[in-house]
Amino acid sequence: MEETLRNPSSLAAPLIFFFVFALQLFSTFVERLKKRGSRNTVQTQLRQEIKKILKEASSFSTPSTFAQAAKLKRMATSKEKELAKIQELENKENKGSYDRVLTALGIVKVLAYLGLSWWFWGVPVATVSQQLLQPFGKMLSWRAGGSLSGFVLVGIIPWLIVTTRVSKFISQKLPM
Repeated sequence: MEETLRNPSSLAAPLIFFFVFALQLFSTFVERLKKRGSRNTVQTQLRQEIKKILKEASSFSTPSTFAQAAKLKRMATSKEKELAKIQELENKENKGSYDRVLTALGIVKVLAYLGLSWWFWGVPVATVSQQLLQPFGKMLSWRAGGSLSGFVLVGIIPWLIVTTRVSKFISQKLPM
């Protein structure tokens, strides 16, 4: 415990992971909002009217009421077209704002990764037992100084790659 408090870089690995995870979680959240779209009251009301009209049209099943059923089905079709137009207009408006947020977030990610790489370049982010990283030890110690007496020094570039992949996987599995 004393060694952890004296060596501030020992906290670097978890802090970098949580920072990258927060960026990835926010990115996933915005992408899901973009896909889901918004539900406003006009759309909800139109959907309810369409269901009601189609239910009423299905109740007319005799040949004498065929004309009434056809008229109701045409009315439901026109309401569905109106709903599609409303959704299309709303999607165009929202898509632009979501795209701007995702672009800004991408720029923030790139700048954050470059800043972290510059800050920790040539400095080990973490030390891990060589037995745990047996086949991948040299790959993870890239630009961190290799290994020392049974431990592998993990560099910033491999750590950013690993944390990005892990955080992306976790954020996609989380329900939102």
